[in-house]
Amino acid sequence: MKSISRRDLIKGLRKFGFKGPFSGGKHSFMKKASLKIRIPNPHGNDIGVSLIKEILRQAGILEEEWEEN
Repeated sequence: MKSISRRDLIKGLRKFGFKGPFSGGKHSFMKKASLKIRIPNPHGNDIGVSLIKEILRQAGILEEEWEEN
């Protein structure tokens, strides 16, 4: 796994059925049924591996599934 852009994170989450991003509070979020996960704001830098892993954990997506898509 390697760091990715916010745009690629959003594309990947959409492949797993998430909708959005929607604005809310301090961070954007994406939804799938009743599951709601926060995603980082755009800052120009790639999203680090540790944060990607945490987002995937919250989304219920295994790293292997993520790498396949």
